[in-house]
Amino acid sequence: MMNTRYKTIGINDMKMFYREGGCRSCPTVVLLHGLPSSSHIFRDLIGKLEDRFHVLAPDYPGFGNSDCPDREKFEYTFDNVAKSVERFLDTLDVTRCSFYMHGAGLPIGLRIATRRPESVESLIVQNGNCYEEGFTKVWEPVFNFWKNRTDDTEQGVRRWFTRDWLMWHYQDGARDRERINPDTWNIDLAHWSRPGGDGILMDLLYDYRKNVELYPHWQTYLADHQPPTLVLWGRNDSIFSQEGALAYHRDLRDVELHLLDTGHFALEECCDEIAQHVRAFVDRVLTTVRTTAARVPVEASIASPAAGGRA
Repeated sequence: MMNTRYKTIGINDMKMFYREGGCRSCPTVVLLHGLPSSSHIFRDLIGKLEDRFHVLAPDYPGFGNSDCPDREKFEYTFDNVAKSVERFLDTLDVTRCSFYMHGAGLPIGLRIATRRPESVESLIVQNGNCYEEGFTKVWEPVFNFWKNRTDDTEQGVRRWFTRDWLMWHYQDGARDRERINPDTWNIDLAHWSRPGGDGILMDLLYDYRKNVELYPHWQTYLADHQPPTLVLWGRNDSIFSQEGALAYHRDLRDVELHLLDTGHFALEECCDEIAQHVRAFVDRVLTTVRTTAARVPVEASIASPAAGGRA
């Protein structure tokens, strides 16, 4: 039985909506959605994790059920969205967690992780790209948009946010398209049909170029800090290819990779499988951390309190 709670919290001058499951005394998993979706994509996953974990799934500013600040008052960049998520976590006093990052949720999660590496218990990447070889030919109009933002290049990428494209985005690569709930793209479309919604999406898509510039920085973070990482990837994804998934082996020693027979929105078709992988992975990571902490001499533990367990 799902016991998900639906809440809002004040962050500066706006309200952020979030879904919460489980008990706060359990390990925290923060679910970060991509573009142009919302925490709605995690609706079923939360119910499959909440008996074992404390689960948080926020809607970013402008997304889902969160407030939609005017673009004149809030600059829609990945930096600003990540800072809003950081304030959300601080307000809820989350000091240690695992980040589950889907698609464009990855550049939000990695911004936080690189600023606060001590807060990261593990990373879970679901079709979230961090390597240039992960891009596919679908991105060619976007690359042109990044080089020169004009009415013509903007028009070339507006199809990304039409109903037909949203349907394709959810259904492409799926084993059985009849298993993909049409509520997913209809809810996204309803959210982005609000006044100013198209401008927010275009601003974030244009700002995505800065994520690519940060790829080397994030790769260095992975190589230097070696966060335990689970990579779950719909191998039929036309947005980010499986080469992007395999590339994580380049920088990480403790990386567990599963290629799933589905597309970019893998949770729509493989939620049970993904939940099993997440549960087993996070349990393994936390068992390793606690076992290591138990072996640390008392003197070392006193000298370095961050060495053991959760903060």
